[in-house]
Amino acid sequence: MSMRAASRGFTLLELLAALALLALLMLGVWSGIRTAAHTMHHGRVKVDRLDKVRGAERFLRRNFSQVTPIPWARDEEGRAVVFDGGMHSMRFVAPLPGFLGRMGPQMQELALVPDGHGAWRLEMSFAMLPPDGSQPQPLGKPEVLLTGIRQGRFVYRGFDLKNQDLGWRTSWARPTQLPSLVRVELQLADGRWPTLTAPLRVDGSAVNRASVMRGLRSGSAL
Repeated sequence: MSMRAASRGFTLLELLAALALLALLMLGVWSGIRTAAHTMHHGRVKVDRLDKVRGAERFLRRNFSQVTPIPWARDEEGRAVVFDGGMHSMRFVAPLPGFLGRMGPQMQELALVPDGHGAWRLEMSFAMLPPDGSQPQPLGKPEVLLTGIRQGRFVYRGFDLKNQDLGWRTSWARPTQLPSLVRVELQLADGRWPTLTAPLRVDGSAVNRASVMRGLRSGSAL
């Protein structure tokens, strides 16, 4: 009797209980693996996002430091325009980064553009300055620097003709001269933007590009 009981094996109930226990163990292992994978993916997304934010901030700081007061348009009174600044866009002349700088200074436009989904994106577009003084020619499509912006604005600070501080303003009313400081204020949907306040390089040797070309065509020395 004892030998028959020992060789009886498992009953169906015991087998089902063992399978249920094994399934619970496998579910726990799968849940742990899934949680670890999700954590790694989330961490990678945050690192990539942080890299993009830092890259955009470095790119803008570098470009602002290279702004040059070269005229690229005329206002209604015929005065040379070297800077155009509003709450959501600004235009200026600066050389491109890296080897692209060999192309010479380009007119650049930084703009906050609605993305169609309740947020904004930060774009930069470039335009070639023709040597004959004609209108700048766009170079391809705008480059997206940053997405997922909840809200943002550009503000400017400088001095008037009497050398009085104008304070921070959301538009630059003196297009014939550069502001002293530019600030890019952004609120990101998934992180923090390091508020960028950058001084603009003032190049006193800059000259009116159109005047130079007219002088060259007439053979006069400037």
